[in-house]
Amino acid sequence: MVVENKGTISYIRILKEDLEILRIKPLDGPIPDFKAGQFVTLAANNPTEGKVVRRAYSIASPPEQKKYFELLIRWVKKPLPGRLTTQIFNRKEGEQIGWLKPTGIFTINEKLHDGSPDNRRLVLIGGGTGLAPFIAYSLHLKTIGSKREIVVLHGASYVDELSYRELLTELEEESLDKGKDNWNFRYRASISRPQEFFNRSWGGQKGRVESFLKPKLPAGFSQPIADHLSPLEELVGEKITPENTSFYVCGWQGTVDGVLDFLAPKGFVDERHKRPDGSYEVKFESYG
Repeated sequence: MVVENKGTISYIRILKEDLEILRIKPLDGPIPDFKAGQFVTLAANNPTEGKVVRRAYSIASPPEQKKYFELLIRWVKKPLPGRLTTQIFNRKEGEQIGWLKPTGIFTINEKLHDGSPDNRRLVLIGGGTGLAPFIAYSLHLKTIGSKREIVVLHGASYVDELSYRELLTELEEESLDKGKDNWNFRYRASISRPQEFFNRSWGGQKGRVESFLKPKLPAGFSQPIADHLSPLEELVGEKITPENTSFYVCGWQGTVDGVLDFLAPKGFVDERHKRPDGSYEVKFESYG
């Protein structure tokens, strides 16, 4: 039996016309226990259909946050207005919305297939709102004092869609101040439409987020060279291998496919195609 709970929209931050961060505070009790990377299902009545519509959204707040769920939501406008996102974007702070208990399997692996601790570097690749679970990952890992190296890569079309840029920049600055032995964190973003006037101030990575995995070509070469480093490898200071790095990817299926296209030739295997011994290095969650 599905148990629907009620919550109050306690905070809304409009990033742009079709992108917002909102918080939902339960009417009765604290946030239930969940794991970083899981999702909560929202429920609202759609008046044009005369029935309740439910959709799942990754939780951006960490499991240690017991006052509210924080979500990063894009308003679906094409090809048709979203059945639930339209209702959400019409809501105001203080109004109520339904929610179901968090669930999901897109969580952090703490152990390898053989039961030993997984201490590999974590590379978290988010396309658009696919960044949300990695905010929860990062804040949770920081809270528990994790020593694992964490790299967050975020891709967006426009600079105002880099939704958690300030927070992630602060997390990296804290890592630089405290030292990698205490908190080992890096954040980089990529803009896929750098030619647009709105993005004229952008001086970072250009292209889709998976371009961080593409080897840089020396002047005069037209094809990638096997021993040339990608922007990600330049950032971490070594070649990326299945032995030293695990990847988590969230976003449109095209983003997931683009990442896998770069990683598969390097010997990386995703969770859905595990090796006979159960090992893998890539975990993903896609939508659309």
